[in-house]
Amino acid sequence: MKKKVLTEQAIYYGTVKIPKGYEVDPLEMCQNIFKSFYKNDDSVFCKSWGQLNTYITENFNLRHGSKLINKKTWGDVFYPNEKFSTLSNVDPIDLQNSPDFTCIYGINTEDCMVEIFYNDNRRAGKSYEINLTPNMYVIFPSTNAYTIHNNQRTRLNFIQTITYDYY
Repeated sequence: MKKKVLTEQAIYYGTVKIPKGYEVDPLEMCQNIFKSFYKNDDSVFCKSWGQLNTYITENFNLRHGSKLINKKTWGDVFYPNEKFSTLSNVDPIDLQNSPDFTCIYGINTEDCMVEIFYNDNRRAGKSYEINLTPNMYVIFPSTNAYTIHNNQRTRLNFIQTITYDYY
Protein backbone atom coordinates (compact mmCIF):
# COMPACT_ATOMS: atom_id res chain seq x y z
CA MET A 1 0.00 0.00 0.00
CA LYS A 2 1.33 3.43 -0.95
CA LYS A 3 0.45 6.77 0.57
CA LYS A 4 0.48 10.24 -0.96
CA VAL A 5 -0.26 13.25 1.25
CA LEU A 6 -2.40 15.63 -0.79
CA THR A 7 -2.69 18.43 1.70
CA GLU A 8 -1.50 19.32 5.14
CA GLN A 9 -2.69 21.92 7.59
CA ALA A 10 -0.08 23.01 10.07
CA ILE A 11 0.04 25.54 12.88
CA TYR A 12 3.42 27.08 13.66
CA TYR A 13 3.93 28.69 17.05
CA GLY A 14 6.64 29.68 19.46
CA THR A 15 8.30 32.48 21.34
CA VAL A 16 10.30 35.21 19.62
CA LYS A 17 13.93 34.76 20.73
CA ILE A 18 15.99 37.71 19.53
CA PRO A 19 19.54 38.41 20.82
CA LYS A 20 19.88 40.77 23.78
CA GLY A 21 19.82 44.39 22.69
CA TYR A 22 17.59 43.68 19.69
CA GLU A 23 14.46 42.51 21.54
CA VAL A 24 10.98 43.51 20.44
CA ASP A 25 9.92 46.43 22.63
CA PRO A 26 6.29 45.82 23.70
CA LEU A 27 5.81 49.45 24.76
CA GLU A 28 6.88 50.72 21.33
CA MET A 29 4.52 48.27 19.62
CA CYS A 30 1.59 49.27 21.88
CA GLN A 31 2.27 52.95 21.17
CA ASN A 32 2.41 52.10 17.47
CA ILE A 33 -1.06 50.53 17.64
CA PHE A 34 -2.47 53.67 19.29
CA LYS A 35 -0.77 55.81 16.62
CA SER A 36 -2.36 53.74 13.88
CA PHE A 37 -5.79 54.19 15.53
CA TYR A 38 -5.21 57.95 15.79
CA LYS A 39 -4.10 58.24 12.15
CA ASN A 40 -6.74 55.71 11.01
CA ASP A 41 -3.97 53.83 9.18
CA ASP A 42 -3.14 50.15 9.72
CA SER A 43 0.30 50.50 8.15
CA VAL A 44 2.13 52.61 10.76
CA PHE A 45 5.42 50.75 11.28
CA CYS A 46 8.08 50.90 13.98
CA LYS A 47 11.51 49.39 14.66
CA SER A 48 10.11 46.65 16.91
CA TRP A 49 7.56 45.63 14.28
CA GLY A 50 10.40 45.30 11.76
CA GLN A 51 12.41 43.15 14.18
CA LEU A 52 9.40 40.91 14.82
CA ASN A 53 8.57 40.55 11.13
CA THR A 54 12.21 39.81 10.21
CA TYR A 55 12.44 37.18 12.95
CA ILE A 56 9.25 35.43 11.79
CA THR A 57 9.96 35.49 8.04
CA GLU A 58 13.63 34.48 8.32
CA ASN A 59 12.99 31.69 10.83
CA PHE A 60 10.11 30.35 8.73
CA ASN A 61 12.38 30.31 5.69
CA LEU A 62 15.25 28.69 7.60
CA ARG A 63 13.18 26.00 9.33
CA HIS A 64 10.62 25.21 6.63
CA GLY A 65 12.36 26.21 3.38
CA SER A 66 9.57 28.55 2.30
CA LYS A 67 9.43 32.30 2.05
CA LEU A 68 6.76 34.50 3.62
CA ILE A 69 5.99 37.85 1.97
CA ASN A 70 4.09 40.55 3.89
CA LYS A 71 0.55 41.22 2.79
CA LYS A 72 -1.09 43.36 5.50
CA THR A 73 -0.65 44.16 9.20
CA TRP A 74 -2.73 45.70 11.97
CA GLY A 75 -2.88 45.86 15.74
CA ASP A 76 -5.79 45.24 18.07
CA VAL A 77 -6.49 46.41 21.62
CA PHE A 78 -8.84 44.35 23.77
CA TYR A 79 -10.48 45.89 26.80
CA PRO A 80 -11.17 43.72 29.86
CA ASN A 81 -13.71 41.00 28.99
CA GLU A 82 -14.11 42.32 25.43
CA LYS A 83 -15.24 39.57 23.07
CA PHE A 84 -13.79 39.03 19.61
CA SER A 85 -16.02 37.57 16.91
CA THR A 86 -14.88 34.71 14.71
CA LEU A 87 -13.25 35.80 11.49
CA SER A 88 -11.14 34.67 8.56
CA ASN A 89 -8.64 36.73 6.61
CA VAL A 90 -9.60 35.20 3.25
CA ASP A 91 -12.01 36.73 0.78
CA PRO A 92 -13.90 33.71 -0.66
CA ILE A 93 -14.75 35.72 -3.79
CA ASP A 94 -11.09 36.68 -4.41
CA LEU A 95 -8.98 33.72 -3.24
CA GLN A 96 -6.11 34.57 -5.58
CA ASN A 97 -5.47 37.90 -3.82
CA SER A 98 -6.14 36.61 -0.30
CA PRO A 99 -3.24 35.90 2.09
CA ASP A 100 -1.91 32.38 2.61
CA PHE A 101 -1.00 32.67 6.29
CA THR A 102 -2.11 34.67 9.31
CA CYS A 103 0.24 35.43 12.20
CA ILE A 104 -1.09 36.47 15.60
CA TYR A 105 1.54 37.93 17.98
CA GLY A 106 0.92 38.59 21.66
CA ILE A 107 2.50 41.95 22.40
CA ASN A 108 1.19 42.35 25.90
CA THR A 109 -1.32 39.63 26.70
CA GLU A 110 -2.77 38.12 29.84
CA ASP A 111 -5.31 35.28 30.02
CA CYS A 112 -5.70 35.29 26.23
CA MET A 113 -6.23 32.38 23.85
CA VAL A 114 -6.42 31.86 20.08
CA GLU A 115 -8.94 29.26 18.90
CA ILE A 116 -8.40 28.07 15.32
CA PHE A 117 -11.22 26.25 13.53
CA TYR A 118 -10.62 23.51 10.94
CA ASN A 119 -12.23 20.56 9.20
CA ASP A 120 -10.76 17.06 9.23
CA ASN A 121 -12.31 15.71 6.03
CA ARG A 122 -15.94 14.97 6.92
CA ARG A 123 -15.38 15.78 10.60
CA ALA A 124 -16.25 19.46 10.41
CA GLY A 125 -16.22 22.04 13.16
CA LYS A 126 -13.04 21.02 14.96
CA SER A 127 -10.90 23.57 16.77
CA TYR A 128 -7.51 23.91 18.39
CA GLU A 129 -6.74 26.37 21.20
CA ILE A 130 -3.37 27.94 22.02
CA ASN A 131 -2.69 30.21 25.00
CA LEU A 132 -1.23 33.45 23.69
CA THR A 133 1.40 34.67 26.11
CA PRO A 134 3.50 37.84 25.74
CA ASN A 135 6.15 37.58 22.98
CA MET A 136 4.49 34.49 21.47
CA TYR A 137 3.34 34.04 17.87
CA VAL A 138 0.92 31.65 16.16
CA ILE A 139 0.94 31.18 12.36
CA PHE A 140 -1.85 29.28 10.60
CA PRO A 141 -3.47 29.10 7.15
CA SER A 142 -5.61 32.14 6.46
CA THR A 143 -8.42 29.89 5.22
CA ASN A 144 -9.00 28.87 8.85
CA ALA A 145 -11.45 30.94 10.84
CA TYR A 146 -10.27 31.98 14.31
CA THR A 147 -11.42 33.63 17.49
CA ILE A 148 -9.42 35.42 20.16
CA HIS A 149 -10.69 34.70 23.66
CA ASN A 150 -9.88 37.66 25.89
CA ASN A 151 -10.61 36.46 29.44
CA GLN A 152 -8.59 38.95 31.51
CA ARG A 153 -10.49 41.38 33.70
CA THR A 154 -8.04 44.07 34.74
CA ARG A 155 -6.05 45.54 31.84
CA LEU A 156 -5.71 45.89 28.07
CA ASN A 157 -4.45 43.10 25.80
CA PHE A 158 -2.42 44.11 22.73
CA ILE A 159 -2.17 41.81 19.72
CA GLN A 160 -0.43 42.32 16.36
CA THR A 161 -1.77 40.53 13.27
CA ILE A 162 0.32 40.07 10.12
CA THR A 163 -0.85 38.29 6.97
CA TYR A 164 1.57 36.69 4.52
CA ASP A 165 1.76 35.21 1.05
CA TYR A 166 3.70 31.95 0.80
CA TYR A 167 6.38 31.28 -1.84
